Formats: sequence, C-alpha cells, structure tokens
Amino acid sequence: MELELTSLLFWLKKALAVAALPPLMPLLPIVAGLLLLERRPRLGRCFAWTGVVLSLALVTPASVNWLVARVEYPHALAPGAAQDAEAIVVLGAGRRKHAPEFGGDTVNRLALERLRYAARLARETGLPVLASGGAPQGGVPEAVLMQRSLREDFGISPRWLESASRDTRENARFSATHLQAAGVRSILLVTHAMHMERARAEFEAAGLRVTPAPTAWLGGGGGNGAEEQGLQFIPGQNTAYAAWFALHELLGQLAYRLSR
Repeated sequence: MELELTSLLFWLKKALAVAALPPLMPLLPIVAGLLLLERRPRLGRCFAWTGVVLSLALVTPASVNWLVARVEYPHALAPGAAQDAEAIVVLGAGRRKHAPEFGGDTVNRLALERLRYAARLARETGLPVLASGGAPQGGVPEAVLMQRSLREDFGISPRWLESASRDTRENARFSATHLQAAGVRSILLVTHAMHMERARAEFEAAGLRVTPAPTAWLGGGGGNGAEEQGLQFIPGQNTAYAAWFALHELLGQLAYRLSR
C-alpha cells in the first residue's frame, strides 16, 4: 500500500508540473479569459492578455536570462577542487526511445552532455563513477543506458549503477546507499548547471560531501549566445527551453523544501 501511494504521489507531481510549466501554463489564463469574455468581458480580457504576456516573456532572451540567473549554478569546477573527492556521481536526464541506429533505447542529448563531462573528469582524476537513473515508466533503467554509453562512447566503465530512482531526491538517497556501503563520503556531482542547486541539496541531505561539477550552462552568468549576437529581444526556441528548465527547477526546489 505504501508503494502504491508513493507511486500515485509521484505521478500526481508529474501531472501538476505539466500544468504549471510552459507551454501549457501560459495557455491556461488565455483559455480562462476566452471563457469569461461573454459574462465578464473586462476580467476575461485581463486573463487573456496575461497569458499572452507570459507566453512572450517565456521566449524572450532578456526576460529568460533574468530567470535563468535566479537558478543556474554560476561556477565551473575549479582546478584542484576535485582532490578531496572519492567518486564521481553523474545523474541521468532522460532517454531517447526511438533510436534504431543504436538498436533500441539510448540516453537523450541532455544525458549525453552530463556523461561527456563525467567521462572527462574520470579520465583526469582516476575516480570511480556512479551512474544514477531509474525507469519510472518501465523498460531498461536509465543507469544501464548510461553505462552502455560511457563504455561504448567514452571508454569509461562505471563502478556502480543506481537504477531504482525516479527523481532527484531518490537519485541522492539511493546513490548514497551504494556509496556509503563502499566507504565513499565525498563526491564530485555531475549534472546541468541549472539542476545543480537542487541536486546538491539532496545529496548533502543524504549524508554526502558534495563538490559541484556542473556542465552545460544555458545562461552562462554574463549572457548567452543570443545576447552576444545582439538578439536579446528576439524570441526563440532556445530561450523557450531555458525558461522551461528554469521554471522546472524553481518548482522542484519549492516542492522539495515543502516536503522535507
């Protein structure tokens, strides 16, 4: 019964996230406004225009850069910062289900960004690697796909696989179980810079000392490629994705704080 309740809460959280994130989130006030136009025209127009403004704000680099800066971890791993670490933990980021050229499922492009950096750190430091990622929707756990990619694409064999987790909190708790059983207390944590603050907090709460090793900045601290080209007021698909990622992390941080 407890397992079923946990699973129900997990999928409820996913459903709420869909409604609270783009592209659906800014559409909801537009739909509400259209439904109200006949009975409450002033209120209906207010709702509809609010949704339009939100939609534009979430694809415009000037506003998205501001949002990203509120979330994204600003610092790369400093030289020598890895000397106290005993292992590298790399977090999964999803799978690509239709990959016939690879013979089936494989990791998605976000996971590849993390794996690439983890492999580089493993070669530079000689530290063992733990790959963390489960299979919430069934099938091959993501950690197994990560292991395959690390071996075949980067020549690195992870020492541990954590294949039961469904989210960042479980990444941390289940990974800590593997690592602490092996006597590991201090880690390099590899994930996207946007995801680092939430991931770091969870791994520290699980009892590990964390040295952040972020990768794949979307904001870059001083602006992204769009700003450098003078396009800071032109909406685009890259800024739309950055806005989604930033809001996802803000909601995740809030949810985790409330559930502690």
